Amino acid sequence: MVKTVTAPTESARSLLARNLRRLRAEKGWSQEDLALEANLHRTFVAHVERGARNVSLDNIEKLAMAFDTPVHCLLLPEDHDRLW
Repeated sequence: MVKTVTAPTESARSLLARNLRRLRAEKGWSQEDLALEANLHRTFVAHVERGARNVSLDNIEKLAMAFDTPVHCLLLPEDHDRLW
């Protein structure tokens, strides 16, 4: 039996941006706070949250570690059953 996989309706870049904004708001963090936690520059975080930067896996990992969440969870759609 072949499993059918449907294409995502939202790009990985926009999923990441939306999830970062949501998680940051849940923590009550500013972009500066997130940048400090992830050891990144605030303007870089702002660009990622706007979907204006093609972020590397290394930096996605830093952002996930700042939120203490698995990397793949930053790319899940909002309606997905969360694993975290």
